[in-house]
Amino acid sequence: MRILVVEDDVNLNRQLSDALKESGYVVDQAFDGEEGHYLGETEPYDAVILDIGLPVMDGITVVEKWRSGGKGMPVLMLTARDRWSDKVAGIDAGADDYVAKPFHVEEVLARVRALIRRAAGHSSSEIVCGPVRLDTKASKASVEGVALKLTSHEFRLLSYLMHHMGQVVSRTELVEHMYDQDFDRDSNTIEVFVGRLRKKLGVDLIETVRGLGYRMQAPNDAR
Repeated sequence: MRILVVEDDVNLNRQLSDALKESGYVVDQAFDGEEGHYLGETEPYDAVILDIGLPVMDGITVVEKWRSGGKGMPVLMLTARDRWSDKVAGIDAGADDYVAKPFHVEEVLARVRALIRRAAGHSSSEIVCGPVRLDTKASKASVEGVALKLTSHEFRLLSYLMHHMGQVVSRTELVEHMYDQDFDRDSNTIEVFVGRLRKKLGVDLIETVRGLGYRMQAPNDAR
């Protein structure tokens, strides 16, 4: 899962980004509204954390431009503590949720998890596919109750496939959501990670759809 953090406070941006990375997300950073708007327009994100009081272009304008341009990724807006009008303006502009400053980073992480789950059609913090269980809160996965030992890339791959169960996901899409903008991307490595993940799961849940990509679903849901 790939997140964009748009916050001009360098320390707060770093704090949020570090916490997201520790939770298994890939993170891109922007420090003004113009840069954030550009990244949101040109890169695919699973969610965006967007400050309302940004230099160059404010957060309200950024989210309005995204929505008018057809960008539908979930947006969590950071607002001033006592400015209820900012909260209303942010939601009306197209933001999906907000957190008022100052805040606990854990609350931001919880709201991001919820936004990503809802966007993918999941209501629970645990996503289940056959014997495989993904705990989005703890960033852990298990098969029939036995914890899986996954690398960061394997976990990101499993998480993305399980969030999009039943859907065909292309290699390109996986690459775009597993690596940040500065990473030297190579779609061929996806095959390697899929192979490793299949071995660790020990169950046949990841289907190769020839010429299109991969689909993860429980055996009784197979088409």
